[in-house]
Amino acid sequence: MRPLLSPPAIRALLSDHGLHPSKALGQHFLADPNTARRIVRLADLEPAQPVIEVGPGLGSLTLALCEAGHRVRAVELDRHVLPVLAEVVEGADVDIVAGDALDVDWATLLRDAARWALVANLPYNVATAVLVRALELAPTIDTFLVMVQREVGERLAAPPGSKIYGAVSVKVAYFGAARVVGLVPPAVFYPRPNVDSALVHVVRHPTPPVALDDPARMFAIVQAGFATRRKTLRQSLRSVFADRTGAILDAAGIDPMLRAERLGLEEWAALARAESSVA
Repeated sequence: MRPLLSPPAIRALLSDHGLHPSKALGQHFLADPNTARRIVRLADLEPAQPVIEVGPGLGSLTLALCEAGHRVRAVELDRHVLPVLAEVVEGADVDIVAGDALDVDWATLLRDAARWALVANLPYNVATAVLVRALELAPTIDTFLVMVQREVGERLAAPPGSKIYGAVSVKVAYFGAARVVGLVPPAVFYPRPNVDSALVHVVRHPTPPVALDDPARMFAIVQAGFATRRKTLRQSLRSVFADRTGAILDAAGIDPMLRAERLGLEEWAALARAESSVA
């Protein structure tokens, strides 16, 4: 297996193949072996655990995962990068899948192992959507370590009451326990982005922490609450509860003058359950 990719190696690969990083795909190639190894370490993987990697690009992180003894299934959208990736990981235990993580069939992709980890430097423009889709549709992925834009990462792991806590924070909390485990400076990428990145670790809950007949309905209520986050719940939830808003808030034991950012997962679940009990 070839050495992990340095900045000169990244530039040489791109030059040799006549390629340029795609702005449309949000490509910023990881170009620092120490950071690649740090990501693998922070992922806290079990020995030989199979890994899904989304957006491997030229294979910087892929090589670090293989170096640590993991089998990797790498999902890459950019058809121009695919032959370069194949060249870089030749001889390593890597299965390259050409496809889009936003519409991939997760059940088919993960069919040959009972438990997976997802470790990825996610393109900034689709990072949240990819993570949420995997949480929703790929239950055999039980741990995640994703590198995303710092602002996005902090929002994914934000607790109730914080200014950056939002609908996606609630959704992630339903599926797993998330925390920011590290920051990554722009200097370790080629080309260099204009923002810092964050490493977010998510451990899937064995079972959801709140009991719900219809989680999707709770998420719709959450979305409505945060759609006009400066308004009180009495105002913002009228879009989903109409003239029952006051009664449902009362049944759930929630102060109607609170704003959405003050409610944790338990309170949102209480609202969803109260909706079905209030005529």
